[in-house]
Amino acid sequence: MTHQTHAYHMVDPSPWPLTGAISALLMTSGLATWFHFNNIILMNLGLALLLLTMYQWWRDIVREATYQGHHTSPVQKGLRYGMILFITSEIFFFLGFFWAFYHSSLAPTPDLGGCWPPAGVFPLNPFEVPLLNTAVLLASGVTVTWAHHAIMEGKQKEAVQALALTVTLGLYFTTLQAMEYYEAPFTVTDSVYGTTFFVATGFHGLHVIIGSSFLIICLLRQLMRHFTTNHHFGFEAAAWYWHFVDVVWLFLYVSIYWWGS
Repeated sequence: MTHQTHAYHMVDPSPWPLTGAISALLMTSGLATWFHFNNIILMNLGLALLLLTMYQWWRDIVREATYQGHHTSPVQKGLRYGMILFITSEIFFFLGFFWAFYHSSLAPTPDLGGCWPPAGVFPLNPFEVPLLNTAVLLASGVTVTWAHHAIMEGKQKEAVQALALTVTLGLYFTTLQAMEYYEAPFTVTDSVYGTTFFVATGFHGLHVIIGSSFLIICLLRQLMRHFTTNHHFGFEAAAWYWHFVDVVWLFLYVSIYWWGS
């Protein structure tokens, strides 16, 4: 940075966007071959390349932010705008699922028995595991906010404790959802109810896994004291994403689990 006359970061050429795109293609194709031919080789290859890309891309960003000093105030401002736009795109992504659900449930067709849930489909009890999952995610929202305040106040030990608790709650949520899927009395092929339920809640579960991964990286960085009281956007981005995941779950719980049942 001492040789630059401006505060902006001219990003070096990187292979990781290309390898990330290739891994996404391999995983998508691999899922199709798994579903149709029960062959998981292509999917596992894509997953391995994705994990490799994630590790190396995160490594480069951490190096730029923490050790090379490239993430100046104007750069951080741009990253904030980028994260806001990304979360906005995610909101519209889930909006499509809610649209499909309400389109089908508010005016059920004769094929569904003219009722919702459709005839022959027995929904999950919203006041059992789904309610517990709601409490778990709300608690994780509290702990990630606690971690944020601890970082801003320079309380290293508290930040580590709060982040570790948030990650634990996120993994617990994923475990509960996996058990719920395993024991569900209907499948993704059981009319439009099963399809909208598993696609909407499944993609939310995927976002919880991504958010948990993000927070695990933040926990490791906090243990290595990468975050300071005024330079911790990596954590802020993870916290924003986690709050977004919390809010989407509240809409899912109220719409699909409670009202939809």
